[in-house]
Amino acid sequence: MYQDRSGNIWFGTNGDGVCRFDGQNFEYFSIKEGFAGEAVRGIVEDNVGNIWFATNGGASRYDGQAFTNFTEKDGLPANDLWSIARDSKGNIWFGSVAGLCRYDGRGFAAFSLPLAQTDTAPVFSRKLVWSILEDQAGNFWFGTDGAGVVKFDGTAFTTYTTRDGLGTNTIQCVYQDKSGTFWFGTRAGGVTRFDGQTFETFTQKNGLCHDFVWTIAEEESGCLWFATAGGGASRYDGTTFINFGPEHGLSNRHVQSILQDKKGGLWFGTSGGVFRFDGRGFTNFTKPARGC
Repeated sequence: MYQDRSGNIWFGTNGDGVCRFDGQNFEYFSIKEGFAGEAVRGIVEDNVGNIWFATNGGASRYDGQAFTNFTEKDGLPANDLWSIARDSKGNIWFGSVAGLCRYDGRGFAAFSLPLAQTDTAPVFSRKLVWSILEDQAGNFWFGTDGAGVVKFDGTAFTTYTTRDGLGTNTIQCVYQDKSGTFWFGTRAGGVTRFDGQTFETFTQKNGLCHDFVWTIAEEESGCLWFATAGGGASRYDGTTFINFGPEHGLSNRHVQSILQDKKGGLWFGTSGGVFRFDGRGFTNFTKPARGC
């Protein structure tokens, strides 16, 4: 999910393209409207207001009128994309099953990562990058499929794995909170906090609702939310986890994305539609029966 500078919220689906919500109406875009793929794995906005989508069929750029699609023929390592990020210089990064690349406005350039040898089998590919983050200091962090986290400071690479304290070596998301602390959401290893010196991992034993963490979001208050694959969502205030599931109105426990909109509302993307949380309860929005 992503909110653009105009206030529209974009919802990426796992089979029906992308949906745009202007606050009142939902509008769907799929392959027949010129969109690149059926599944959306990430959304960003570039410096001039184009919306970019990482999909299973390549990258799509939307200028408000039409889609321009990019595939392996244009320089992507593969069409099956799993992550996207815009850096402070305006470059767009893409993580694919065949590796990482960077788009500078003119073309795509491959970006190779040194991958640690671990005992962790990849879910799809050792070259896959699940998550891309530019931190507050301008360093880049890449969450990999079985090789831990790779940090790039512009010159050198540093790799962190379970030997350093990560919960697992498959890193679904990388997040830096307002205080500068890093959080790594792992696949079946909980969430790991890194203060620059030491690692600390939180799992279900510590109160987290599930050990598979898809993504992380932060409220204006500083509380963190963790979206999990099977346990619902957890809210962490720095001391205690509060978990949300069907008993609170979040009837689908498979949460893949969380967004706080510009009005402070929280949105949860699940395998059963999207839920909006107003601080008291959840409202569920699903695809209309008439389809796209």
